This record gives sequence, structure tokens and C-alpha cells, in this order.
Amino acid sequence: MNAIQPVIEPHHIPAGSLALITGLCRVAEALSRSIAMGPLAGALGREVGQNADGDTQKALDLQADIAFCSAIRNCGVRWYASEEQDEIQELAPEGRFALAIDPLDGSSNIDVNVSIGTIFSVFEAKADAEGSFLRPGREQIAAGYFIYGPQTALILTFGAGVQHYVLEPMTRRFRLANDRLLIPESSSEFAINASNYRHWSRPVRAYIDDCLAGDQGPRAKNFNMRWVASLVAETHRILSRGGIFLYPSDSRPGYEKGRLRTVYECAPIAFLIEQAGGRATSGSDRLLDHTAVTLHERTPFVFGTADKVDRVTAYHDLPEQEVSALFGARGLFRS
Repeated sequence: MNAIQPVIEPHHIPAGSLALITGLCRVAEALSRSIAMGPLAGALGREVGQNADGDTQKALDLQADIAFCSAIRNCGVRWYASEEQDEIQELAPEGRFALAIDPLDGSSNIDVNVSIGTIFSVFEAKADAEGSFLRPGREQIAAGYFIYGPQTALILTFGAGVQHYVLEPMTRRFRLANDRLLIPESSSEFAINASNYRHWSRPVRAYIDDCLAGDQGPRAKNFNMRWVASLVAETHRILSRGGIFLYPSDSRPGYEKGRLRTVYECAPIAFLIEQAGGRATSGSDRLLDHTAVTLHERTPFVFGTADKVDRVTAYHDLPEQEVSALFGARGLFRS
């Protein structure tokens, strides 16, 4: 009788983390099958409720959360924190790890056949449940995401570079495609939801104005804008061909401190981006130096190719009067 093939090539994964990564891969492989079926798998994008912050939950959000929580109960995880749950769960008192997870990122895109994903973050577990997650992002020992698109892939770091795995369709096994993924140093793309321009701070508007001015502006080159509304899809594009992503805070109620979650989304993506040679900030400060105050805290988020992120930081560091002058000289959309 043939031995069961492992679901992921194990050679670049630390032995102590292999059971956890394998458990996550098994769920991701099953999810990729369901997502590929689209409406044939049922109403995956059906609204079924709201999470702790009032965001709409889709049927596949909850299915993914249940599946991941169940799969890792015997994988060395003591604490399980999910974006879809109000409280932290204790899975194994003797477990070594604390796992934070966004089981299904970009779920608004389920029904339109756009790439969605799963984001996860791993810390060493502490005796205190909240203390295991409310700590600087730089203390993560692993982070990654699965992307369910034309290819199902796993992007993974243990703090020594970024690995890229692709789910091979025939064997249903994650195979290593690149053991040292790096963000390209040059790119002419930026990603932001421009419909919110009027709500942004002046430094953000000044930066985008400079991009939109193209070869006639201070950047002296033309740029393309992208916006997918799926953090995993945006991240995967930037890791593949460079650029910058911005989801800043703005003046709308509920957006004053940003919208993406520090623990479940921004910290793990920031870890991956830095390990791939990029930068990740809140707009002005390094994201991995930040400690979340609450489990579901939100934060502004800017990441991508290092020089582009540094330029946004520089705009935020300018005195208010200089930013005002800069904006007044370059603003494209002023009334």
C-alpha cells in the first residue's frame, strides 16, 4: 500500500512548525476545491451575519473559520484568534503556538470570481491569551497567506526570507516554486481606492497627486492605478511585480484609525513584505514595531517597494505648513 503523500514539500519548513503548516494546507486545499466550484458548491457568498466589528459575514467566511479551527486542534496550537470570532479560543493547554487568522480575506469577491485568500500569523504562546497576540508584530515567528485564484498558492515566512508554494492540480500538493521571493525594486503601479480621495489627509493626497501627474509631475514618470478590494490579491501582485498599496485612515466615521485589522491582516502581511525586501508602515511608522491594544484593532496600512513607502513616510514627516504648500501646488482634484 502506498504511503500518503504529504500535502506540502517539507524541506524548508522548521520541523516544529510542520504539523501546523500541514494542517493549514489541508484546509486550504479543500477550500480551493470549493471556491473553484463557484455556485455549484452552494451560495458561498450568502450573507449570514456580522462579526464583532459589524462587518458582514459570508457563508464561506464561517465555513473556513470552522474548518481551520478544527484542523489545527492537534497541531501544537494553544490559542486560536479569528477575525470571525469575538473571543480567543484555547485549543490545547500544552500547545506552543498562538495562531491569528483571517480565514477568508476579500470575501466580498466570492461571487465575482476574483482572487480571495486566507491570512495567518504565528506567535509563541504565552500563558495569557490576549498577551499572546497583543505584542509587537516583529515578535511573529511565522506568517503567510493562501491565495485562491487561477493558481492556489501559499506565501510563507519563518523570518529568514519568503517561500512561494503552488498547489499542483494533479497531486493536490503544495510544491515549492521559489525559496527566496523578493519584491522587484522598480514598478509604476500604485493601489488605492481613489473614490475616497476627498476624505484622505493632505500627505496622502499629495502623494497620489504626484503619481497622477505622471511624466509632467515631480515624479517624471507615468503610473498605473490598481484596486482589487482583496488584500491577499493586492499583496500577491506587489510581491510579484512591485508597487505600493495604501489603505490610509480618513475622515469618515469608523475610518479615523484605518480599516484593516492589525493582528489578523496587517502584521502578517508586514512580516512577509519586510522579509521580501519591502517596507510596511502605518503611513508614518513601521508596522512591525506597533503593539495592538485590542484584538480587533484597526490601523492605516501602507506597504510595498521600499522607496515608494519611504516617500509616503517622508510626506507624513513634513511640517503641516510644508504639506499644505505642497498640496496647494500639486493638487489635481481641488475645487
